[in-house]
Amino acid sequence: MSDSANAGELIALALKRAGVSHLFTLNGAHIWPVLIGASEHGIRIIDTRHEQSAAFAAEGWAKVTRQCGVASVTAGPGVTNSVTAIAQAQSADSPMLVIGGRAPEARWGMGSLQEMDHVEVVRSLTKKALTLGSAEDAYGTAAELIRTAMSRRTGPVFMDIPLDVLFGAADIPEATEHLTPDLGPPPDPDTIAQIARLIREADRPAVIAGGGVWWAHAEEELKRLVEVAHLPLNVNGMARGVLPPGHPLFFPRARGKTLGEADLILVIGALLDFRLNFGQPPVFAEGAKLVYLDVDDHRKHRPAEAAIYGDLRASLAALAAAAAAPEKPEWLARLRESEAAARGRDAALMQVDSSPVHPARLIAEVDRFADPEAIVVGDGGDFVSFAGRLIERRQPGLWIDPGPFGALGSGPAYAMAARLARPDRQVVLLSGDGAFGFSAMEFDTMVRHRIPVVCVVGNNGIWALEKHPMQSMLGMSVAADLGHNTRYDKVVEALGGYGEMVERPEQIRPALERAFASGLPACVNVICDPQAEYPRSSVLM
Repeated sequence: MSDSANAGELIALALKRAGVSHLFTLNGAHIWPVLIGASEHGIRIIDTRHEQSAAFAAEGWAKVTRQCGVASVTAGPGVTNSVTAIAQAQSADSPMLVIGGRAPEARWGMGSLQEMDHVEVVRSLTKKALTLGSAEDAYGTAAELIRTAMSRRTGPVFMDIPLDVLFGAADIPEATEHLTPDLGPPPDPDTIAQIARLIREADRPAVIAGGGVWWAHAEEELKRLVEVAHLPLNVNGMARGVLPPGHPLFFPRARGKTLGEADLILVIGALLDFRLNFGQPPVFAEGAKLVYLDVDDHRKHRPAEAAIYGDLRASLAALAAAAAAPEKPEWLARLRESEAAARGRDAALMQVDSSPVHPARLIAEVDRFADPEAIVVGDGGDFVSFAGRLIERRQPGLWIDPGPFGALGSGPAYAMAARLARPDRQVVLLSGDGAFGFSAMEFDTMVRHRIPVVCVVGNNGIWALEKHPMQSMLGMSVAADLGHNTRYDKVVEALGGYGEMVERPEQIRPALERAFASGLPACVNVICDPQAEYPRSSVLM
């Protein structure tokens, strides 16, 4: 290697030294030096069929690995096509770097091909967004952006590079520094003691934990806290799997009772957004005292008795060491009774033997088939709501979905990223038929790059998340119907994968066996009952 390199190669070198192993992209002349640099430095390049999928794959890589995912897209529409994925990453705290091309600085304002100021478009969606000013700054800027993405509240960052800057050259720096993210300040001992006292004094304590626990690598510390203080746990987002199914302190089906009757709620790495009714009744009890543990006070709308903001893993470790408390047997017994009743109702749905297939039965069959270590990706509305309720994972990082931003079409990109990051595991993509239409061409990407993912489509021919509520609230539905028994499996077959249609429950498992045995990207297209409505209790707005 010579003593100097162009800005594209310097950026690629910074990525490599930061531990980046995969770059997701779609070819465009504005980013050729980045792609060539990545290739020369041994970063695997995965080129998708749409820039949105390249950016979603980078976000999916982050969700599975807790590393910074990286995508590079060309100028203009390449960047605008990635904006939805950047917004979803911001909403889910996913650390990712999007590198955009940019029209030449020397001709700026003259109307070059795909000229636009991307930074102003993405500024509100990122932790940091900038235009690279010189080749001399390329290496350091790329490294610092990754550090920013991984620090405090993790999230997306963006850099675009004018074409003339990208081809400029600068000296190659020595690898003398290690990227050390800023995790925030350590916990205050007095506040830890106050929270421990609140836990011991409470009659009905509870915990709701969210994705911040996953990003902080704090799942073991949370588990220890819950067990030493005998705290009933509910989770959302990437915190799923902190406690395994059947754990005596895990109450996924009794969340309404747990949070609605608790007198003390510890909100740990979770946001008080629509999923928790913004921390208000009836989801949170009116008189409940709240305690926050998180990296910052983002979306903490309700006053708290105590709060610790900073290094979440250290905070949980300190609280677990201080908060040992006796079990509240009457409180836990009431929750276990509610949990058992709800599971009984779910069990009946999971055994429905009808044709078209009930989505709950389909989800149950997939869950019974999948390996314990399989990564399940959800992409859809009502179909994935059934999956989110019924599928439980034994550890975190095994369930990936769009999160609170809810952008459909992320599933194929998430699934390919998961399979690349964890090639020894099954990856199952659960897709609604509506969601499948957003990114179906990415099965071509999976075929070309030999990424065997099995997609199970819940095909009910409608936009169920919209149709059922419209009919209930308005007495009619508009623009809520899709094709009848559409052969999505044939689409995947035509792209070089494996496809099969299923119409009865007993056909599901054999079809899954054949799909996985094919060794190809596969689609099991299951015809589902359009009358089956998810029993939703929260308002999605």
